[in-house]
Amino acid sequence: MKVTEKDVSYVADLANLELTDDERGRMSKDLNSILGYIDMLNELDTSNVEPLSQISAMYAAPGAEAKTGSSQFAYALREDVVQPCLSREDALRNAPETDGVLFKVPKVIEK
Repeated sequence: MKVTEKDVSYVADLANLELTDDERGRMSKDLNSILGYIDMLNELDTSNVEPLSQISAMYAAPGAEAKTGSSQFAYALREDVVQPCLSREDALRNAPETDGVLFKVPKVIEK
C-alpha cells in the first residue's frame, strides 16, 4: 500500500495540521520509506527465533514465573474501596476560572 499526498492531507486535516505542498511531499516520501522497511522486515523468516525475555517478568509477584501473560500480575488486582474524595470546593479553589460548579477553560478547537 502506498501513501499518497491525498492520504497525508487527510490525516493532517484530522490532526488539525497545516502542511505546505513541500511538507506533504516529504511526509508521503517518509511514510512510504517506513512502510518499505516494514515490508522488508515482514519478509524475514523468524520461525526459528527464540522469543525474547520480558522485562516485565522482573516485576511479577514471587512464584509467578510459572504463569504466563497477564496472569503473572493477578496480584495487582484489588477490590475497589470507596474512600472520601476531594470536595468540589477544594478542587475548584485554585482554578483560574470557574462558575462555582465547573472549571471554565478556553475553547481550543475552532473548526
